[in-house]
Amino acid sequence: MTSKALQISYEFPFFLDEELAEIFQAHEQVSFQKGECILREGKTANEYFILEKGLARSFVNDFNGNDVTTNFFTENEIIIEVSSLFQRIPAQENMVCITDCDCWKLNFDTFQDLFHRIPNLREWGRAWMSQQLFLYKQRSVEMFTLSATKRYLNLLEQKPEVIRYAPLKQVASYLGVTDTSLSRIRKELVSHPGKNGSR
Repeated sequence: MTSKALQISYEFPFFLDEELAEIFQAHEQVSFQKGECILREGKTANEYFILEKGLARSFVNDFNGNDVTTNFFTENEIIIEVSSLFQRIPAQENMVCITDCDCWKLNFDTFQDLFHRIPNLREWGRAWMSQQLFLYKQRSVEMFTLSATKRYLNLLEQKPEVIRYAPLKQVASYLGVTDTSLSRIRKELVSHPGKNGSR
């Protein structure tokens, strides 16, 4: 039986059944324990992962040495450091499992082989990259245009697993607020469940 995570990640209308079968077969099933590092800053990424079960995050250390979360990865999403993997340069981010994680791994050399042999994989890659650029742009804009409460509510709606399993400090750094501010926002929402967090 084919993994649901693989099916969702490679959902693309033009793939032929035999192409998908070859792509799926190229992945290796791997597991990580809670707290285990998937990729360390300064190391070059040699694979990407499709998360079947669990929660992971990427983070950087700012100029003051503070741990700042840059992204959360939830089930059926691709855990990847694009620049490091495709430009073959050291990663600027760390990627760590917040919970135990089950993944499907595709190494760089195998991807390159498939990429050059399957035109539809190239088209899928372009579509995926365009979507990711849109999401990153949207997140950048929302950091300036939405209130902290609204950003929190959006995260709760889009990725409830993050609110459920990630430590408060990690969620706060991702939202660009202090731990104290996030605690206050959560208390206000509990006290006033109808609050919509509008600007």
